Amino acid sequence: MSSNEHLWKPNVTVAAVVTDQDRFLLVEEETSQGIRYNQPAGHLEPGESLIEAVIRETREETAWGFTPTALLGVYQYRHPGDRVTYLRFAFTGDIADHQPRQPLDAGILRALWMPVEEIRAKQNLHRSPLLLQCVEDHLSGRRFPLDLIHHYN
Repeated sequence: MSSNEHLWKPNVTVAAVVTDQDRFLLVEEETSQGIRYNQPAGHLEPGESLIEAVIRETREETAWGFTPTALLGVYQYRHPGDRVTYLRFAFTGDIADHQPRQPLDAGILRALWMPVEEIRAKQNLHRSPLLLQCVEDHLSGRRFPLDLIHHYN
């Protein structure tokens, strides 16, 4: 094993998969590949639980308050361009308390509601294949209880 392999760690991220009838809450964001769509998502920060992270990221990127109700799934993805590995914990839940005047995170152009047909049609503009996989898993009814995750302080 090389010293680089010994130091390797995946990037832990969280994502919120939220629906309003047949529409999903997404963000339009600036990336190194241009403007792309994604679920509200971001990195786990030091000392934070996965639940705290997804609540924070959803608020920062969409101005919506998010209450997770279930774990949708855990996804491992290696980006082909920069070869970074992501370990994504995706949650589904409810939103409320929209703060439309709240500034969104740097790089987020807007939050929007997109119908599933449009999400499927715009795969070339997805930040990663995880966007559509999470949508399809949500539509299939996949849900795991939040108590599957244990956070120790």
